[in-house]
This record gives sequence, structure tokens and C-alpha cells, in this order.
Amino acid sequence: MAIIRLNNRAVKDATAVGSITALGNLILIKTQTVSSGVSSVSFVNGASSVVLDNTYKEYIFTFNNIHPATNNVKLECNFSSDTGSNYNVTKTSTAFVAYNRETSADFGLVYYEAHDLAQSTGYQSINHNIGNDNDQSVSGYLHLFEPSSTVSVKHFLITSTSYQASDFALQQHIGGYCNTTSAVDAIDFKMSSGNIDSGTISLYGVV
Repeated sequence: MAIIRLNNRAVKDATAVGSITALGNLILIKTQTVSSGVSSVSFVNGASSVVLDNTYKEYIFTFNNIHPATNNVKLECNFSSDTGSNYNVTKTSTAFVAYNRETSADFGLVYYEAHDLAQSTGYQSINHNIGNDNDQSVSGYLHLFEPSSTVSVKHFLITSTSYQASDFALQQHIGGYCNTTSAVDAIDFKMSSGNIDSGTISLYGVV
């Protein structure tokens, strides 16, 4: 990437900047829109025009206004190394969350052990419990790095913001890795209980 250099010392007086190159582009691969209750949303390499292989080194999933059918539940995800036959890849992760109640009576930033995984094949929680009021949902994104590698583990980063069942604004950050050298070729999103009532999940490749 080219270095940006201002033509004088004061940013407020700058009249030109250097060019920016090689920042990369997002290539939309697949969008799935939920308009009535479904148990899960899956992206499987080679199925329904989904690409999740060595075409890109990095993939980004965005989830927008995911609304649960059931109150007080979490959006979760899991990975597959057998094109979706099983979503049970071993994962280790860590999480922290910032929160503030609508009344401003309860707020903070905490390490969130409840959403950590330690060599677990279970689903990874993406957020703390969402409410199912009409205006409550979760949005965010998941970065998955080089899922096709047969040499390295598969790192992932998740950031979400949600309207929690007890009227909190929550932002959760999760980092971890799929502890496998097999290629990861599918990912599944679901609620911890009940259906996904509505929302949109999109998959992008990064070039």
C-alpha cells in the first residue's frame, strides 16, 4: 500500500493526499435473506453458488438485523470440514463484551468467559442474549482467514452489536481459531434455541 503523505504539516490545510492502492476489494459471493422462520442458515462450498475455498485468502460474513423467534437467545456459528455433513470443528476462542443499559444504570466492559471455547466442537456464541421484541436484533460480521489451508489452523474474528433482552446495548468481540489443518468448507448460523425469524447473512471474498 502506498504511503499517504500530506503536502503540508497541517491536516486542516491539506489540499492533496498521495494515492492509495492495493487496499483490496470485497466480492459479494452469496446473500441469504430470511423472511420467515428457519432453523439455520448454511454456506457450503460448491452448493448454491457458494465459494469457500482457495479462491480467496480471507472471507467475511455479515449478518444484518438477525431477529430471533424466541426471546433471550444467542446467535451462534460452527464450522465444517466435510462440506456440511457435520458442523463440529474443534475451536478455541476468547471473548469480551461492552454493555450499557437503556437507563444507564448498569454498564461496563468485561472478559466474558461464558462465551469462550477451549478445544470445543460446540457452536460458538456470537452475542449475548437477544430479545425477540419487534425492534430487537443482532448485527455484525465474522472474518475467516484462509479456510482452505491444509497447513495452518483457521483464525476467525467476530464483532457483533445487539439489543439484549433486558434492554442493554451490547458489543461483543471474539477471537479464536479452528484447531484443524483440514480445509474448512462450510459454516452454519443458528439460534441457541428456536428459529431465526428474519434477517440477512452475506458472504464476501476479499481480494
